[in-house]
Order: sequence, then C-alpha cells, then structure tokens
Amino acid sequence: MKIEATKEGNAVVMSLKGRLDAAASSEFETALSDWISKGSSDFLLNFSGLEYISSAGLRSILATSKKLKEKNGKLVLAGLHGPVEEVFKISGFMSIFRVFATVEAALKES
Repeated sequence: MKIEATKEGNAVVMSLKGRLDAAASSEFETALSDWISKGSSDFLLNFSGLEYISSAGLRSILATSKKLKEKNGKLVLAGLHGPVEEVFKISGFMSIFRVFATVEAALKES
C-alpha cells in the first residue's frame, strides 16, 4: 500500500493506494499516529486509489477514529468505490463515518 499525506487547511488528507489489509494496517496506523503526535486532529482519508480493504483495515480506521474523538478531532472519508465501498456498506461503517464522493466535496463540507 502507498500512503501520501498533504495538509489542506486544517485537515490532513491521506490518499491510500493499493490494499489496506493486515500487512498494511500497521503502516497505516503508524502514519496516522505520526500526524496525531504532531498535533493534527482532523483527517480526510481519500480511498479513490484503494482497491481492497480487510477487516484489519476497518479496525485500524475505527481505532484511529476513537483516538481522534478523545482529542476532539474528526475523521471523514472520500472516494469510496467498488469493493471497498461494498465492504463499508456491509459492515455498517457508512453510518459511522461521514462519507463524501470526492476529496473536494469533503473539504468544502467538513
């Protein structure tokens, strides 16, 4: 998996490409933790390049969301499509997180 992060206003936009599975979830959590330790608390996860997400990936997102709530932060998602979007619908995560069609829409609304 490849992770690119940029700061857009107050939010950190993390674009994920590839697969967020058990092997990549620790790398993903580490990247988020690094930004959180530097004081960031608002995150936008861009999943437009994500091809697959496993239950380990879902757990990583949920665990990070809980950490951010303790710091009055937020985590929003954008660009879900195909199998990744289906996993989010089936798991009920669509009702847990704010989900936007595009990064631009998420930045405008959140």
